[in-house]
This record gives sequence, structure tokens and C-alpha cells, in this order.
Amino acid sequence: MKIAVLSRNPKLYSTSRLVEAIQKRGHQAVVLDHMKCDIIMDNKGPYINYEGEVINDIDAIIPRIGASVTFYGTAVVRQFEMMNVFCVVDSIAITRSRDKLRSLQILSSSGVGMPKTAFTNFNKKENKVLKHIGQAPVVIKLLEGTQGLGVVLAETNKAATSVIEAFESLKTRVILQEFIEEAGGADIRAFIVNGEVVGAMKRQGKEGEFRSNLHRGGQANVIKLSRAEKSTALKAAKSMGLAVAGVDMLQSKNGPLVLEVNSSPGLEGIEKATGIDVAEKIVEYIENSMSKKRVNKKKNA
Repeated sequence: MKIAVLSRNPKLYSTSRLVEAIQKRGHQAVVLDHMKCDIIMDNKGPYINYEGEVINDIDAIIPRIGASVTFYGTAVVRQFEMMNVFCVVDSIAITRSRDKLRSLQILSSSGVGMPKTAFTNFNKKENKVLKHIGQAPVVIKLLEGTQGLGVVLAETNKAATSVIEAFESLKTRVILQEFIEEAGGADIRAFIVNGEVVGAMKRQGKEGEFRSNLHRGGQANVIKLSRAEKSTALKAAKSMGLAVAGVDMLQSKNGPLVLEVNSSPGLEGIEKATGIDVAEKIVEYIENSMSKKRVNKKKNA
């Protein structure tokens, strides 16, 4: 098979590891910068032009779409879908997961455990909204924030009101979320491939930091998930329609609480913490899916 990794930088850890795993399994690997893919549509059907050449020999793609280019990146993934190329992650699932508000609404409707969250068109009613969350401290998050950026912990209701007013003055949308003190500045990342948790790590924020992101200086260690944590992670990924996902959860007195479901989770942290070849698991998923696709095609012939 010829498998393409959609990535803007072939030197990134996740991209290089996926290429390595593809080649290790005996397939041909190619890295395509999705921002250099021209989407062409005419009466002959959809196709992609890449640096002057028509791309028509790809069997499967692994999207590694950054949050800042979600719109164009998912359009490229959708074009491949229209060309009947197997996509590890569907375009609609990427779009769904990148919309923080929509993803939280989906998780809530699916009955997945999550911190109590509120969103409103504030209009000077901050205190009323805070009552839905409870007493401070409260976490305030930018809807467009990534990797721990745009996340603020307000220790008091007065501080929360000031932060909300500041964001509102910039015409920026935020959500309010209850602070889970017992989590102790740590969270869990469960990595899921095809309905199975293939690895999990616990990320601990540095001293004095309530955010556990590795980009913010956090440390990661392997962890064995409880039955409830594994079940919650799988349910969260399924509700978002993601076959490959990183599910971030907090350990609380009320059980595991989902913070976010990532459609393009990095491989470096999870592979180094667990020693598991997650990249190869993803390639195996492609192989199994393509094999089933061929069997079904023969049955319908």
C-alpha cells in the first residue's frame, strides 16, 4: 500500500515515527503538506494536485492537521474521502473535535463524565453564570486555545469576573468549568486506536502549575487505567466518531472526568512514557481496515 501522512513538517516526531512504522510494515510512505494540496473539482470528479502533479495513487492517509489550519486541512481530508481513499480519521470527526463547545455538548449528551461547564452570551451577567459552576476557584478557557494556552484559573469570583470581562472586551468567547482540586494538577491521556486503549500516561504539571500539558513543562509516566477510566475513554472517543484519539481525563472523587478528545494526538509523550509502538498500532489499523474493505468489495461484486 501507499500511505500518505498529511503533515506540514516531516521532521516532527509523530510524522517521522508514522513514516518509520509504515515502512517497517512493508508499505510505501509519503509525507504530503496538506497546505500545499490544491483541491480540484470538475465533471471528471474530485482530485488533488500537489506541487504540479495529480495525486491519484494513495491508498490511505493519516491526517496530522494542526488546529490553526483546521478548515483547509479538513477540506483536504474530505477531498481524499471523495476519492475513496481510506482516512484514519474522518474529516467530520476532526471538525467536531476541534470545536470545543460542540465537542463538550456531544460528550454531555452521551453521558460521559465531565467537569461542570457553562457557556453564555455574558452581557454583564458573569455572576449569574458563575452560580451554575459553583464557588471559585473556576477554570476559564478560550474556545480557540490549544496546548494549555488560553486557560486561566480564577481563585475568586471577583477574579473570574475580571478575567471574563477582559476576554469579552476582546470579543473572545470563553467557557467556564469547575476546578477539580483533587486532581492535583495532573491528568490522564488515554490513546485509542480502533476501539482499544493501546496506551495511557499520567501527566503531572510542574509545581505551582494546574495545567498538566507537556508543552507547559509537565512530566509523563505510564499508568494502568481503572475499568471506569478505560470505559470512559472509549465512550468519549466513540461519541466523537474517532477511531484514533487521545482522550484527556481528570481523576476525581466522582470518577473520571473527560476534558478533551484530541483528533490528532502527539505520539512522542505516549510512546516515551509507555514504551509502546503506537505508530505501528495505527498502521496495523489501516491494514485491517483495508483488508475488510477488499473483502466487502468482493462480496458486493
